[in-house]
Amino acid sequence: MKNIPSRLALTLAAACVALPALAQNVTTVNGAAVPQSRLDVMVADQKNQGTPDSEQMRGAIKERLIALEVLSQEATKKGLDKGVPAQARLDLARQSVLANSYIQDYVKTHPVSDADIKAEYDKIKAQLGDKEYKARHILVEKEEEAQAIIEKLGKGGKFEELAKQSKDPGSKDKGGDLGWSNPAGYVKPFSEAMTKLQKGKYTTSPVKSDFGYHVIKLEDVRPIKAPSLDEAKPQLKQRLEQMRIEKHIAELRSKASVK
Repeated sequence: MKNIPSRLALTLAAACVALPALAQNVTTVNGAAVPQSRLDVMVADQKNQGTPDSEQMRGAIKERLIALEVLSQEATKKGLDKGVPAQARLDLARQSVLANSYIQDYVKTHPVSDADIKAEYDKIKAQLGDKEYKARHILVEKEEEAQAIIEKLGKGGKFEELAKQSKDPGSKDKGGDLGWSNPAGYVKPFSEAMTKLQKGKYTTSPVKSDFGYHVIKLEDVRPIKAPSLDEAKPQLKQRLEQMRIEKHIAELRSKASVK
């Protein structure tokens, strides 16, 4: 009878040792453990994509992990893990995970500051200016063609009708309409000529660009309502991070020995 307490103590001690080990696994499939770390990674990925954490989401991930384990076990039984395509894909998957981990670490150790974001905001705002323009244009190959269109406009020709002979497929069927846009969105000769026009007027000389010769009509002008710094901050941060990553990859690539 005196052995009962000691046996009970040993049983409890063994259970306490086993509990942490069990807690590290989500489940087992045919005796193979599915580690908790896999579920944690997939939960983190879902949360990063905006999916709220919930028991339902975790349950679905668990079922997905079980299905993956079952299928991978079956694939191994058939020897598919030894095939060249499978090995190549496994190698690529490993490289992709490592590369993504490196990029995440780089972003973490090279954070974009509020000052960086403010500087980028001011730079873009200056480039955009304070106005946007609604214009139409007719694009032709030769200068004399553009001049002939200007002469027809001077005789009362309708811009929308004459635009049908434009070689710009995006606007010719819309009367040459380009919609609202910032001057920075056009090539320099075009934007310079457009911004000098008064509303309702058209260029009286052909405007040459790399695309050909333009006849431009200014329909309207309005102030730009730019988003505030706080509104633009998430997009600007992502933009700057991406720019830094691309620059860093280019630097690493330039230092690599590739033969």
